[in-house]
Amino acid sequence: MSTFWSVWVIVLTLTNLALVTWILFANRKVAVDDQQDPENKTTGHVYDGIEEYDNPLPKWWFMLFVATLVFTGIYLAIYPGLGNFKGFGGWTSVGQLERQQADARAEFDDTFGKYAEMPVEQIADSREALKMGARIFANNCAVCHGADGGGNYGFPNLTDGNWLHGGTPDKILETIRKGREGEMPPQGPMIGEEGVKNTAEYVLALNELEHDAEMAAEGEKVFGTVCMACHGADGKGNQSMGAPNLTDNIWLYGSSREQIRHTIRSGRSNEMPKQEDKLREDKIRLVAAYVYSLSRQQEVEQ
Repeated sequence: MSTFWSVWVIVLTLTNLALVTWILFANRKVAVDDQQDPENKTTGHVYDGIEEYDNPLPKWWFMLFVATLVFTGIYLAIYPGLGNFKGFGGWTSVGQLERQQADARAEFDDTFGKYAEMPVEQIADSREALKMGARIFANNCAVCHGADGGGNYGFPNLTDGNWLHGGTPDKILETIRKGREGEMPPQGPMIGEEGVKNTAEYVLALNELEHDAEMAAEGEKVFGTVCMACHGADGKGNQSMGAPNLTDNIWLYGSSREQIRHTIRSGRSNEMPKQEDKLREDKIRLVAAYVYSLSRQQEVEQ
């Protein structure tokens, strides 16, 4: 906050404090007619037949107000509390924030710092570290990949051991740090609707799903011309490009005939946001170890 606004708020506060003090003491006693009954003096104010007696606030209540005003003045002097405007003792809100941030960093360094350079495989062997990684995953990744890492429509399953960009610790770290962008260009304008339908039948055949053999044979020709550059001649994908394996019966957008046609016809676009600007290196490694452990657990079960 700028100095102008700091001064403005403080002046406004002091002005209101002075006015409240004046109102409190000005209404301590109201001038009344001395000829009135001493036991029943009124202020002369009448409303709806009700007269206001000249009874001052109880002394303890009045002194409580005074104490509140005094406390407010002292508090304002010590904690002006706005921007870099310093009070007595040198306190500023900015300085307090910086101290609290330094304390938080020290605490984080004590808790997470040891993982900043530790190999992911070693972190994955620590039950305590995996618990921390699971909590960080829940706060940052679960909204897309699911609470259990099992994925959602359009978002990869992280527990099945099948990877678009590779599942080694280094590749997982790279994905989390830098993010990923996936682009399946629309092929409809290039191959036409008949080509879309034929290619979809060929993709179904690669996964040994129900398909039209004659159309699949025509689709194989289109695949070899248009799709092979990314997905490979055998359709098994290319991790260096993030092109998925089309033979493993694992689908980001569903395996129905119409869903496959839509993917071929209109394309798909995905983005995994980079986390290096959001998370510290130690937290990134903890998440990477947790994700790595999910796929390893699946391998053990198999």
